[in-house]
Amino acid sequence: MTLASRVAGLVRDQLFAATFGANAMTDAFYVAFRIPNLFRRLFGEGAFSQAFVPVLAASKAKHGMEATKLLIDSVATLLTWVLVFTCVLGVLGAPLLVWAMAGGLQQEPQAYGAAITMTRWMFPYILFISLVSMASGILNTWRIFAVPAATPVLLNVAMIGATVWATPWFRNHGIEPIYAQTVGVMLGGVLQLGVQIPALKRLGLFPKIGASWSVVRAAWADEATKNVAKLMVPALLGVGVAQISLFINTQIASRLAPGSVSWLSGADRLMEFPTAMLGVALGAVLMPQLAGAKAANAPEKYSAMLDWGLRLVVLLAVPCSVALLTFATPLVAVIFHYGAFTERDVGQTALALMGWGVGLLGVVAIKVLAPGFYASHNMKTPARIAIVVLVITQLINLALVPLLQHAALTLSVGLGALINALWLLIGLRQRGSYQPRPGWWKFSLQVVAASALLAVFLIWAAGAVPWTRFPDAKLERIGLLALVLLASAAIYFVALWAAGLKLRKLLRPDGNLA
Repeated sequence: MTLASRVAGLVRDQLFAATFGANAMTDAFYVAFRIPNLFRRLFGEGAFSQAFVPVLAASKAKHGMEATKLLIDSVATLLTWVLVFTCVLGVLGAPLLVWAMAGGLQQEPQAYGAAITMTRWMFPYILFISLVSMASGILNTWRIFAVPAATPVLLNVAMIGATVWATPWFRNHGIEPIYAQTVGVMLGGVLQLGVQIPALKRLGLFPKIGASWSVVRAAWADEATKNVAKLMVPALLGVGVAQISLFINTQIASRLAPGSVSWLSGADRLMEFPTAMLGVALGAVLMPQLAGAKAANAPEKYSAMLDWGLRLVVLLAVPCSVALLTFATPLVAVIFHYGAFTERDVGQTALALMGWGVGLLGVVAIKVLAPGFYASHNMKTPARIAIVVLVITQLINLALVPLLQHAALTLSVGLGALINALWLLIGLRQRGSYQPRPGWWKFSLQVVAASALLAVFLIWAAGAVPWTRFPDAKLERIGLLALVLLASAAIYFVALWAAGLKLRKLLRPDGNLA
């Protein structure tokens, strides 16, 4: 389902790039869309989920269904009213938010005004998507993964529909066409929340949201709810630091060449493909399992689940990183090089994508390592690490942005992610929470050797075909890319098999590397 979501996301971004290109107005949309997404990280799958899921899993394991349902009702009531209040403030404060996120857009007054307008229309999206994240946390804790993983498809489908049908309507009626995307975003939010409701009702866990002050006050007085709120404070700090980094990077990009925000957004989309497939999906599966193991006082199971997750990260993230570093231009060309998206846009987006390739392993590993702390209700350690990494990241920006322009922004975040992941790993080891199983050295050498062989093939494939020279031959380019990717997968996994790696055994949580 995560794969389907990312494929739909790629189609969405292909249509967007071909229709609108990369310019000041597309920068305005990406800025406006990032603002509600930033708050979603706080109230949705970021700080809230990190605090809510461990408490929910512990309640399920220790207190039974009735107490857990009361917890869900109380948390849903408080979250809903906080979100409503936040949405009102966000709509009213849109000019301040856009200025803080991308003041450089003021160089293009039309784009700056469009960003403010679109922020106002899209800000209520956080109400829907944050409630979606709560519902996903509940379903994942009950080991129902398909519905939460499938919901992002609906946002992508809604935005595809807005590009195909709403954009021409807006243009024909003299309305700025980029505004059609706000319709797709809001429709997507409604659809994402709506599809979760039947699954929650089947479990008997559909939340009752109180509307009276007495109900809200009673929800706040609940001890389990207070525990979620207490855990959210350090989690908010950790997630907030990451969002501050995003704020700073977007602000810097808005002051560079027009199109820089769009180039970064295109690179982000391609980076999110492996990140979601590996990190987000693994994190969603591991978090409730780790929390359950911790609640059941099963340290061996806890460590084994972490080890399994890290093995999959290394197995799959390393070759993806190699592909982003050696094959960036063909990937960007085949995905985006149509219509208004020029060959220059391809080159600039590819540079940003290569920056992500440097740190992809760290970005994905954090999604597995951080839940190792959150499941133990330890939110402070990841937050402290994130603060230091933020400072390091901005120092790297200070040194590299004058030289590499927008590409420095992805490189700095990637390097920061590697530092963050290594620090988290050391912390888990020092606390005794994670004990690596035997066989890691041999496994690592097998992955490195297979990835080196893959790199040689991809470097050859990138130079053997003029990927940006025949944009009109869509099917030919897509077919060639498909062949290269299939060949890459075959080369990598056959090389692993030849080196003696037993993939079936590795993919089992109870497998042993020795």
